[in-house]
Amino acid sequence: MAHFEKKIDGEVVFQGNIIQVRHDRVELENGRISSREVVVHPGAVVMLAVQDGFAYLVRQYRYCVGRELLEVPAGKLEVGEDHREAALRELKEETGAVGGRVEYLGEIFSTPGLYTEVFHMYFATDLQFGAQSPDEDEFLSVERLSLEEYGRMIEKGEIHDAKTICIYAMAKARGLI
Repeated sequence: MAHFEKKIDGEVVFQGNIIQVRHDRVELENGRISSREVVVHPGAVVMLAVQDGFAYLVRQYRYCVGRELLEVPAGKLEVGEDHREAALRELKEETGAVGGRVEYLGEIFSTPGLYTEVFHMYFATDLQFGAQSPDEDEFLSVERLSLEEYGRMIEKGEIHDAKTICIYAMAKARGLI
């Protein structure tokens, strides 16, 4: 049996520069009415860049959690933007790398109980490096980790960013790393 919820109505309670927050009423499959709070996000791209047994990650301060995190390059999609092109753009901006071979790994939802945000996951190899060009409000440093160290850091709980953990698992499951 397929489960479902049907939107009855809703209202926008906040409109920001990146997100919108809605309060919706839904009809459940048993006929009851319930409410849902929904954060609408345009989506994001994630890129695992690997060259000669090393992954290129970025370290940056994340205000919401109050600390630095080690993450794979990633960024927000612009409305209507092609996610492959956005992934290549983010990789170049954040690491200075351009991927020669790029493979789409699929998509994941960051927090499906609350957010519409979907992450489009990519894997890049045959990299060529140039200068970084981060956004003017983005301060990050590139870290080159062996794939073994990347995996060990996940196992030890030293990497806390979900997309960075998920993309490693997706690439490993496909035999890419």
